[in-house]
Order: sequence, then C-alpha cells, then structure tokens
Amino acid sequence: MLEHLELFFKSIFIDNMVFAVFLGMCSYLAVSKKVATAVGLGAAVIFVLAVTVPLNWLLDQYLLQDGALAWLGPDYADYNLSFLSFIMFIATIATMVQLVEIVVEKFSPSLYNSLGIFLPLIAVNCAILGGSLFMQAREIPSLGLALNYGISSGIGWFLAILAIAAIREKIRYSNVPPPLRGLGITFIITGLMGIGFQSFGGMLTGDNDPPEGTEPTTAEKVEEKEIKKEIEEDEKAVSYNDVINE
Repeated sequence: MLEHLELFFKSIFIDNMVFAVFLGMCSYLAVSKKVATAVGLGAAVIFVLAVTVPLNWLLDQYLLQDGALAWLGPDYADYNLSFLSFIMFIATIATMVQLVEIVVEKFSPSLYNSLGIFLPLIAVNCAILGGSLFMQAREIPSLGLALNYGISSGIGWFLAILAIAAIREKIRYSNVPPPLRGLGITFIITGLMGIGFQSFGGMLTGDNDPPEGTEPTTAEKVEEKEIKKEIEEDEKAVSYNDVINE
C-alpha cells in the first residue's frame, strides 16, 4: 500500500511530466488558453495513459523483454523482441486515441471542435509515449503499479494544464508588460510552477540523518578506529620532524 501511495504522489508532483521532464509541452501551451478546453484534453490524457501504460506493461512482460516468450515453450525462451517496443507501444497508443476521438465526437461535439487537431495529436504526444517508456525503463514490477503510474502521470499532466489555463485566464485582464505578453509570461509562470512542484520532493525523501541513540554498526566502528589510527600516526610523524629540526 505504501508503495502505491509513494508512486502516486511522486508521479503527480515530483516526476510531473510537464515540470520535471518537459513532455507534452506543445499541447500544454497551445490548449491552455481556456479552462474548459484544458479540462477536456487533460481528461483525455488521463484516460489514454491509464489504458496504454498497463497494456504496454503486459506487452513488455509477455512479449518484448528478453526471454519473455518462455511461456510459449523452451524453444522460444531465447527470443528478444525488445527492438519492437516503439512500434508496439505507438500502435497501442494510436488505437486508444482513436477510441477517445470517436467517443468525444459522439457525446461532446463542442469539446471535439474546440480541441481541434490536438485531440488526434494525443497519439504523438510525447507525454503519452513517455509514460510507457518510463514504465519500461523503471522496471515497474506489477500490473497494479503500472496502472497506478499511468493514472497518476495523467493526473499530474492534467493538474499542470489546468493550473496554467486558470492563470492565463486571469492574467488576460492584468497589466502585463508588452514584451512579456503571450508565451513570454506563460514560460515564466511555468518555470515558477515547476519550482513549486519540485519542492514536494522533501515529502518523500525525508531526513537522512540517523535517529538519536542509534548504535553504530561494526563497519562504522572499524572505519572510526582506522581514522583515529591514521590521525595518531600523522601526529607522531609531525612530532618526529619537529625534534629533528630542533
């Protein structure tokens, strides 16, 4: 349970797709002028990540990894299909994006028209592919954690675009200096938001100092004795040199 909570909060705040690794910046900047549009795109990203990351985890575990085909028999245990990772992952993502596009067009035509070209472009959104590649690189051990990682990464991206959309709607009526209007002030606010999100890192790292009253280990005692011995030998050498010089 603790592992799930740590992965959930870390994926949203510390390893946020936008503020930590700058993925999905194109749609983040282009579709963040209105809150309603940002909410629609953010929800679509959450759904696509929540579906594609676990599906790609299954593909990685039972098809793509070195020796993953062992479940077919001993003759297939030496096969390594990892070179197909990009093709398989993108095919899964494109399928899910097409499904989302059909659903949004059917049930919310206004949102479909407001998202425009950026809805089908989710298929090539580097944040979506990055979620599956990070899942593979970090060797997430179970399907439940992969699902958790997909949902939490999507929520992190959703919060980022929702926050910048709300701020951009407010600063529209503010007296921003002309040279900073538009993308200039948006980049500055994004940087400040990134610093704010990174500050959540202290929640999970904690204090590395050992608690008071903790007994040193045997290795620490041996190291301490060796250091004292070296200091004593250095002091003796200094005293001997002083005697010779006198």
